Amino acid sequence: MVSQVPTFAEEERLIAQGYRLIAGVDEVGRGPLAGPVVAAAVILPLEERPSWLSLVRDSKQLTPSQRESIFDQIMESEIAFGVGQVSHEVIDERGIAPATRLAMRHAIEHLSTRPDYLLIDYLRLPGIRIPQKGVVDGDSICVSIAAASIVAKVTRDRHMVEMDSQFPGYGLAQHKGYGTPEHLEALQRLGPCPIHRKTFEPVRGRLL
Repeated sequence: MVSQVPTFAEEERLIAQGYRLIAGVDEVGRGPLAGPVVAAAVILPLEERPSWLSLVRDSKQLTPSQRESIFDQIMESEIAFGVGQVSHEVIDERGIAPATRLAMRHAIEHLSTRPDYLLIDYLRLPGIRIPQKGVVDGDSICVSIAAASIVAKVTRDRHMVEMDSQFPGYGLAQHKGYGTPEHLEALQRLGPCPIHRKTFEPVRGRLL
């Protein structure tokens, strides 16, 4: 399947309206059985548009090495980015949807420069006094949101590799907490570890 190439259409529409500091916002980690949900907010250099921006895709359409390379480009560029992370405990307490919105809020709050518009993958964030738009399939069609998806994905993957050293035997470095056959087998064999989401099946069933 040919990957969809995101464009600057949403950003150009906003620039034409006078907006300049446009942040793309996305999250990763809604579905895993273990670990946090992580969101990122990224303000790209839209006026300069360096050549590496042509490589930006939805993080799910890139290989790990491609994500790492683009992540490094984002970190080295003269742009603003913020990351928000919400733990498995909060996910269990509040639910995954509220935890996802909370992670996005944290990511926006951690931006060194306040954006004047937010392009968010699918969601809207009530209570944030910044103009915003929820873009359906935003990580596939909007460059700023796709860039945020890469930052969030690389950040969370690196965290799960660290967790693998603390909780060996589950294969967290490989599957990053998602419910792969290998993960489910380890869960059956070892039971949940401290970073498993206790309200998610089949983890919850193993706690009974």
